[in-house]
Amino acid sequence: MTKILIDTEKLRDLNSGLGQFCLNLGHELVRQRPTDGNWQLTFLVAKGQTGIFGDTVQYREAGWHDRLWRTDEFDIWHSTHQNSAYQPARHTRLVLTIHDLNYLERPDYSPVRKARETAAVQQHVSRARAVTVISQYTESVVKQHLKFPQGVDPQVIYNGAAKPPEPDGTQETPVFLRETSGSEPRPFFLFLGIIQPKKNVHVLLPLLEAFPDYRLVLAGNNSHSYAQHIRQQAQKLGVSDRLLMPGAVDEPTKWWLYAHCEAFLFPSLSEGFGLPVVEAMHVGKPVFLSNLTSLPEIGGREAVFFTSFEPDALVETFRAGMMAFYEDPLKADRLRWQANRFSWEKAAKAYWSVYEQVKSQNGLGN
Repeated sequence: MTKILIDTEKLRDLNSGLGQFCLNLGHELVRQRPTDGNWQLTFLVAKGQTGIFGDTVQYREAGWHDRLWRTDEFDIWHSTHQNSAYQPARHTRLVLTIHDLNYLERPDYSPVRKARETAAVQQHVSRARAVTVISQYTESVVKQHLKFPQGVDPQVIYNGAAKPPEPDGTQETPVFLRETSGSEPRPFFLFLGIIQPKKNVHVLLPLLEAFPDYRLVLAGNNSHSYAQHIRQQAQKLGVSDRLLMPGAVDEPTKWWLYAHCEAFLFPSLSEGFGLPVVEAMHVGKPVFLSNLTSLPEIGGREAVFFTSFEPDALVETFRAGMMAFYEDPLKADRLRWQANRFSWEKAAKAYWSVYEQVKSQNGLGN
């Protein structure tokens, strides 16, 4: 019996990209577990989340006192992100997933801090038996900045993305979008993600000047000081009454926003993957992205890319992209086909292949 632990502690924040990664991959790993009975799955979960993947697997609840396991309990340990505080005993075979090294692009990080962050990731890489990355872009970055053990090459396994639920007619217009007059809500453009500087969403404010009948919804955790900067900029431009920042939204609200937005906007400066982009494409919405890091890879031919964030150029790119979308009756279908390239079923199948490879190294027994 091969015992494997999957670190899904990030489930503690289900509104985050890592939380969704852990949730969806975990469910699919359980569904695809080999039927030969030779694998015992244990999930490391946040406090109170025992049972989240059903009763056919085992659980360990994470806590500050057990960030290192010194026992011989597990044969393979999958760290599902590069910054996990939870690490196995030295003999346990480590599978490491690296999502990004985005800290390298942060202007607020000193060279010393960047070197310290890289050294921490390198420690995990140096003991890994297998390393996976979530995009070809991330692969290129880690090969540039990290050294891999002999025989270990990073393998690209794309994230999946949930498909929209079937509408049941019960989801109402979110409160923050309702008109006081009781009339139908005005059309809106949508960004979804944590509101922080690397998301670069302040460049979208000129769209509110160019399209005075529209609102802009920036949905996501807005506790960073950057959110206040955006509000101040909107005030200066005279568009603050059409800028909506509701904070993090739940799953039903998220899918309502995707389904009813005019377009999805994601001008991020640095992404390892870009999960909201795939979700918006699943709904068949036009997506407008920066042409940086992993986003051209994920958006493919069907996305529209901002090559400049200067207000006039950005507005013109958006205007041309929307015209092309509405003139092409098959565009929405092609966006959905692009989104279908990324599925949790494919991701879990690839991860099970990695586990099998690590198991077979030096004859790890059943």
